[in-house]
Amino acid sequence: MIIDLPDTNVSKISRALVSVREEGGAVALGRVLTLVIVTRHGAEEEVIGAANDASREHPMRVIVLMIGDVDAADPRLDAEIRVGGDAGASEVVLLRAHGAAGSNTESLITGLLLPDAPVVAWWPAETAGSPSRSAIGRIAQRRITDASTQPDPAAWVASLGETYAPGDTDFAWTRLTRWREQLAAVLDQPPYEDVVSVAVRGASDSPSTALLAAWLRLKLDVPVSYEYLDASEWPHGIKSVRMTRAGGDILLERPSEGVAVLTQPGQPSHELVFPRRTLRECLAEELRRLDPDVLYGRVITEGWELLDPPSTQETNG
Repeated sequence: MIIDLPDTNVSKISRALVSVREEGGAVALGRVLTLVIVTRHGAEEEVIGAANDASREHPMRVIVLMIGDVDAADPRLDAEIRVGGDAGASEVVLLRAHGAAGSNTESLITGLLLPDAPVVAWWPAETAGSPSRSAIGRIAQRRITDASTQPDPAAWVASLGETYAPGDTDFAWTRLTRWREQLAAVLDQPPYEDVVSVAVRGASDSPSTALLAAWLRLKLDVPVSYEYLDASEWPHGIKSVRMTRAGGDILLERPSEGVAVLTQPGQPSHELVFPRRTLRECLAEELRRLDPDVLYGRVITEGWELLDPPSTQETNG
């Protein structure tokens, strides 16, 4: 069910939500958090779809905030409420603010938050400044950004440590979960030799490549290099990780997207399913923990400071 509320205010939206619950039987008591999504006009449906899918694991209220032209002469707040089949296991409130109506984003949100429930803020597109210092970020326990959607993903990742506050995270880190699990599993098996160096390679547009290198540098305390490949050799994401030990190299490499091959000395090669993670998977994973990700904070500060600058593969001709 979709309810349109043109030219409205926060009080009317709140009353409409209560009315929907009373008349339609929608229950707010089972909602475990409020997810605030700050995005732009025209990009909301993809992120709402991801939130709806994630809500089946994490029932929540989703507030989608879209700020129009703040200099518009006519201040106006239009809203839309989605429940039932149009909202997965959540309630979705879309806010489209124009003119002066969008000048105080905190006031637009606070009256719609679930009482006594954690708040998670998500910036799925380009993010201005430090999320933790923004009006929405200050009221959130967790703040999610996505380096891959920034104008310069590499520069964004490099700046994460400078603006970090407990509760911050980025999907460039979330997309590393399978890589980190697989590499950790390999090192937990015999022959238990020390790793002496590591080399990580990835596409030039992959912010996760540098974060994986920083994690390995922090955890293994050995030299770690990382290299950006030309798009003609590898188009997206991480290409490979090579860990060097006295008995030979461990290589985890993608020959193509969606598949990785694990090669170890004295063992047959193993082909692994390694698809790129979807937006829904990344969001659902981050919503599983509402406390600060201490390891992420250490990686983007301590681990990052230990890394040398990346190398970039040049093409001839």
